[in-house]
Amino acid sequence: MTRTTRKTPKPATARKATKKAAAPEATSKQAMLIEMLRSEKGATNAEIAKALAWQPHTVRGAISGGLKKRLGLIFTSEMIDGRGRVYHIAD
Repeated sequence: MTRTTRKTPKPATARKATKKAAAPEATSKQAMLIEMLRSEKGATNAEIAKALAWQPHTVRGAISGGLKKRLGLIFTSEMIDGRGRVYHIAD
């Protein structure tokens, strides 16, 4: 078997376009998480886990990895009697 090589480069139109980081869709779980955290009352880990059908460790990972590191959002948290630790996105 002989191996054939292409001597001319592929045309520019045939190259794959690089993907850019797109904003999350309004119906995605990440968008729902952001919406919950931007609300005036904020959200607790348990409230987010229940609303998104996630485990608590997944919520913490999404906040620290997906929102904080990747999107660069700034968070605040406070302890509220009867609710526990409530997270907010600082604007």
